[in-house]
Amino acid sequence: MSKLKPRERDAIVHALRAGVVPKLGLRHIQVGRAREIEELVKDMERIADSGSAIRFIIGEYGSGKTFFMNLIRLVALEKGLVVMFADLAPDRRIYATGGQARSLYAEMARNLSTRTKADGGALASVVERFVSTAHREAEERDVPTGNVIREKLSHFEEMTGGFEFSEVIRRYWEGHENHDDDLKSSALRWLRGEFSTRTDARKALGVRTIIDDASVYDHLKLMSAFVCEAGYKGLLVGMDEMVNLFKLTSAQARNANYEQILRILNDVLQGSAKNLGFLMGGTPEFLMNTRRGLYSYEALQSRLAENTFARDGLVDISGPVIRLPSLTPEDLFVLLVNVRRVMQGPEPNLPDSALEAFMTHCSERIGEAYFRTPRNTVTAFVNLLAVLEQNPKIQWSDLIDQIEVADDTGDDLSDVDEATGAQPVDGDDELVGFKL
Repeated sequence: MSKLKPRERDAIVHALRAGVVPKLGLRHIQVGRAREIEELVKDMERIADSGSAIRFIIGEYGSGKTFFMNLIRLVALEKGLVVMFADLAPDRRIYATGGQARSLYAEMARNLSTRTKADGGALASVVERFVSTAHREAEERDVPTGNVIREKLSHFEEMTGGFEFSEVIRRYWEGHENHDDDLKSSALRWLRGEFSTRTDARKALGVRTIIDDASVYDHLKLMSAFVCEAGYKGLLVGMDEMVNLFKLTSAQARNANYEQILRILNDVLQGSAKNLGFLMGGTPEFLMNTRRGLYSYEALQSRLAENTFARDGLVDISGPVIRLPSLTPEDLFVLLVNVRRVMQGPEPNLPDSALEAFMTHCSERIGEAYFRTPRNTVTAFVNLLAVLEQNPKIQWSDLIDQIEVADDTGDDLSDVDEATGAQPVDGDDELVGFKL
């Protein structure tokens, strides 16, 4: 394993204490999920080979969905793919009519990442790489750069929204040639979906359309084709917190989003999409609830149903749905060892017996749930190490009995009132009961 950098250590510790997934240094703490990771690596290779893939990552609150998706995100970057990730929220959906879908696309575009710019904000460098490649080719052929750009993007005009997309790229090159930073900035704003009206886009760029709610998926396909023209292997789109669709009080709004998911699923399964992959993270309720979840939409239920032969301990992770299994006690012990190494170095002060006592205590307090939802257990453990670090005179055994680790299995939304829309308070991203 590579050496842990101070920046990575700080990112890991701060993220784990807050109960969120660190964006740096995941390899230093990752455990288990070997078969699932192996299957997703194959997906990344399929996308890079002009194929497509879609996976629904299903697990309880705190079970490691976001961690797993971020790990696959790093794998995709290493494989030469471009990634666009965003969380769904009340104001960010896959399909909408009030700007929520465009808001989701804009968030994903802002988070667009490449291997050399893994923290997001890489759209400008991708466009710059494309025009620079086109410029070098134009010099070699002794033709205008604009002609080469038109040739490279000519097939885009066969795709929905492709003509305007190509025109915006050409306008970016025009701004590059004329040292017009405003024109380049406007082109990037259009590509990020930040224009809210066609009038503003026409005034700034001379194009008649914008990325709106109805065209988000079409522009994801355009973006996957564009990054390939820029020299990358494909595009991976990640959408977490899909449970926000499950929580929509309007059945019409839910069904519209599920129809869009069905469209994406059909394109991928039928091979219509190229160099494009999707990861969607959600809870079992989001998938299996027959009143509000994906299973409430018959076409999706038939496509996402479990393999009836995968029972009695047998598993099948080749289908679109990957259910994250609970960590074994051995996996959780290794995870705590990794966290201890991050915080205390290769020669830790806290002995293995303390880890065993901590796990025993957690098991007695909340039972097997601490294997299903390790987030709370890990956060409590980080808090324990932090107290020991700042109070060297205290003994770890004095603190174990003071630990309270709450079960974070999420809210039960099965009692939502369809008529009023009343529902329990959302607890998806909240951590409860971590204290020493």
